[in-house]
Amino acid sequence: MALFPGPSSPGKTRFPALVEGDFGLIAVTQIHDFSISATPPRFTMGSRDDEYDYLFKVVLIGDSGVGKSNLLSRFTRNEFNLESKSTIGVEFATRSIQVEGKTVKAQIWDTAGQERYRAITSAYYRGAVGALLVYDIAKHVTYENVERWLKELRDHADQNIVIMLVGNKSDLRHLRAVPTDEAKIYAEKNQLSFIETSALDSTNVEAAFTNILTEIYKSVSNKHVGSDRMTVSLPSSGVDITSSANETQRKSCCSL
Repeated sequence: MALFPGPSSPGKTRFPALVEGDFGLIAVTQIHDFSISATPPRFTMGSRDDEYDYLFKVVLIGDSGVGKSNLLSRFTRNEFNLESKSTIGVEFATRSIQVEGKTVKAQIWDTAGQERYRAITSAYYRGAVGALLVYDIAKHVTYENVERWLKELRDHADQNIVIMLVGNKSDLRHLRAVPTDEAKIYAEKNQLSFIETSALDSTNVEAAFTNILTEIYKSVSNKHVGSDRMTVSLPSSGVDITSSANETQRKSCCSL
């Protein structure tokens, strides 16, 4: 997948941009590249966003309106927009964290939830090593559709992708329509990790992203030693890790 952004300065939105995927050139609505200093214990931001040991692509999927864009903006730049509009096409942002002394850069893709964008966004599952499958705890229909999203993800993504089920909008306790225990049981049955979050008040947003990135890191790091900088993707044959420490790229392949 090739990315063709317009010129920009670090930390700024680049718009417009085109991505070459399975369906040709596709518009990417927003691209953000941020470095944030405020971090919880055990996780710290890299001093420079272009310095990292691992680059992981993670996708946010789920129905329109469940809060995927606000989860992305809360994690990458600590912002929340009450008047957030539905994502058109795809946008992504990046943030780096420290995991066990290594700088892990997350490239997080926010895919549109509308039915008319399904064919386009499916192209972005390729190369993803992690996915946050998001539903709204106050709208049971969004939870019912998790099954459809999970099937789509497993149809288009690598079988070893790390998946986390996320019940968002936990601040709407008085409107809860999806019991926590019900979602936990579903997650366990389908071998998913599970967490409830609130992008509005920041509850568990940091934990959701850091937990999935740590799980991906642990799955990959033990199998690849000696590369100073790695870009991790999941082709159909397994995990492809490319070291860019030297001009001559070295590739190795294994499964998670």
